[in-house]
Amino acid sequence: MDIDPAKIIGEMGVFALVIFLSLGLFGLAAAAVFLERLWVYARNRKRSREFAVLATGRLQVGDYEGLEREAEGRPGDLLAQLVAAGVRTYRAAVANGTPGEIGPVELARRELGRKGDDVAAKVRRGLGVIATVGSIAPFVGLLGTVVGIMAAFQGIGASGSAGIGAVSAGIAEALIVTAFGLGVAIPAVLMFNYLTAKSDALLMALDSAKGQLIDHIEAHHVPGEAREPGRVAERRIGREVVGAA
Repeated sequence: MDIDPAKIIGEMGVFALVIFLSLGLFGLAAAAVFLERLWVYARNRKRSREFAVLATGRLQVGDYEGLEREAEGRPGDLLAQLVAAGVRTYRAAVANGTPGEIGPVELARRELGRKGDDVAAKVRRGLGVIATVGSIAPFVGLLGTVVGIMAAFQGIGASGSAGIGAVSAGIAEALIVTAFGLGVAIPAVLMFNYLTAKSDALLMALDSAKGQLIDHIEAHHVPGEAREPGRVAERRIGREVVGAA
């Protein structure tokens, strides 16, 4: 016997049809988030590579002011957002002084930690939607199975017999909804695992860049000297060159 899914869907009851359409919306939502996250990750990878080259040049000459200006001009770049937050805090602490025993480097480290949490939330945005779809779609499909079985029993009651003709419509409805639920859930789980791996790799790279920035600031910070961080770094680098000579 040939199975015509379109005919079965067209003959579904209202409740089963609502379940089927809900599963379709779940699948579309998961696919939309997946494609959007792929685009975001690819865009940030490209932008971060470009900014890393510029940032390295600024750091080599101790131009923190130029680095901050460059980073703030890239609002869509996660790496630039991190760098801007750290350098801004460091420059402000050097220029205005810091109360207590907390130095500019420690303030920058703490600000980078807070900004890192914000960036991590942005990177993982939407993954909860895919995880939810992957976890509840099979149960929604199971609900459709129950509704289909109930329709089959109603067919038995209406016809007064348990022949295949009385139950076939309800059983087919149950199987279609169940299969559709699994068809939505399985790709959603795969998409979630893939995006989780991608996001973890991106966050690891950002965390490494954050650590490198703090290492550079700490290595070239001279307590109690000039109020311009760039000039402080330049003098420190100059002393190292003279000492080596």
